[in-house]
Amino acid sequence: MRRLNRHCPDLPLFDVAHTRRIEAAALAPLPAHALMQRAGAAVARLALALAPHARLIRIVTGTGNNGGDGIDAAIRLQHAGKAVEVILLGEPQADDARDALARAHDAGVPVHAAATSALGAQDLAIDALLGIGASRAAEGSLREAIAALNALPCPVLAIDLPSGLAADTGQPLGEAVRATHTLSLLTLKPGLFTAAGRDHAGTVWFDDLGIDTAHEQPEAWLGGAATVAAPARRHAQHKGSFGDVAVVGGAPGMGGAALLAGRAALAAGAGRVFVEMLDAQALALDQARPELMLRPGWSRHADPATLARSTVVCGCGGGEAVRTALPALLSNAARLVLDADALNAIAADESLRRQLRTRASRAQATVITPHPLEAARLLACANTAIQADRLAAARRLADELACVVVLKGSGSIVAAPGRVPCINASGDASLATAGTGDVLAGWLGGHWAQRDEADALERAWHVARHATWWHGAAAEAAARPVLRAADLIEQMALR
Repeated sequence: MRRLNRHCPDLPLFDVAHTRRIEAAALAPLPAHALMQRAGAAVARLALALAPHARLIRIVTGTGNNGGDGIDAAIRLQHAGKAVEVILLGEPQADDARDALARAHDAGVPVHAAATSALGAQDLAIDALLGIGASRAAEGSLREAIAALNALPCPVLAIDLPSGLAADTGQPLGEAVRATHTLSLLTLKPGLFTAAGRDHAGTVWFDDLGIDTAHEQPEAWLGGAATVAAPARRHAQHKGSFGDVAVVGGAPGMGGAALLAGRAALAAGAGRVFVEMLDAQALALDQARPELMLRPGWSRHADPATLARSTVVCGCGGGEAVRTALPALLSNAARLVLDADALNAIAADESLRRQLRTRASRAQATVITPHPLEAARLLACANTAIQADRLAAARRLADELACVVVLKGSGSIVAAPGRVPCINASGDASLATAGTGDVLAGWLGGHWAQRDEADALERAWHVARHATWWHGAAAEAAARPVLRAADLIEQMALR
């Protein structure tokens, strides 16, 4: 069993259908009820570790195998000397769960239809209602049981998945348990790590129950910490060894976005950083970071050879003015990061969209970094449709636009054509402030300028994963409820 955090290795994620196939294959060679007993043992171990001084442990069970896991755990907890009570919402329908209930009766485990005593802050409740079995909004007594779990003053441990949360997408199906901890069993599910999943799952733990899934192709990966950063610097290198980054953005009233991106590119280690402010009245010097070279009209004056040598970050605070810079950048920039208003311009202009799609055929790599609303504009759908299935949206964007996609948000997703997407394991709500997306775009560009893989898409993929993970990890390390974007840059620079 392991506790998952931002430093976890890359781990496979499986959707419900695939998990059920893995479970069926695992059950075939095992004695009857063996897998459920492994699950119950894992739940009991974690419960004892989380609440060693609990006066009472309440296990709220449904009628499926998730309920059976909880009942088996109750038997083990009672054997360990803990006071337990099982709240049974209905008679078990699965053979394994019926066996667990029979054993619970034989062991004298208290089983009731409703709670018989109050729980205090030191106690523990275990959610064994639905697991991956949720397919629609809970109703009646099931909905009431979920609401009761959410109202408890004590920690709640969810088995496999908080009841009412969609395992594949992280969307709550009506009322869903907000767990303090979740123990995912056999496989890890994507919904625990993106959309609303992190809010509902709390701290996620994983036990594979002794089943090896290494030969299975996952729906996605969780991680990012293991992604290789830029190569180590040699003493004989100089600033010209680490590439040029050009930031194109900063329309009137939005100059800060371009400066944040430029500062982040500097902090990432780019050799030189140029900033083309699209505001004709912009200052000619960033007094906080005079290392930035502000170059009005850079994209208009740069020849194709210069563009091919540079890593360009376009769109941060770009406004309507960014449209005029895009055609040349899409045609000639070998490495292009598109964010914010650059994405909005492409969404509204089919000719720009075609230019973006054809870049890959010329071995020109692109990374786009949309938030959900920008992704919705690019896919001509509602924002709610993006959030309803973030993995599917990121894959579709990558395929339609032939580029690497970083779909930002809780559980940012990195996708690319022909690759299994990744859900980033780092980051927290402190990033929900103005300008942190500009910092990500600039940091990505700064690292990209230093990489030298021959394959353009391979380089873009690794850079996107590394930048996204580092961005989130720095926010977590700052340990602040709210993190200003300029402070984030300094935190990211603390390697």
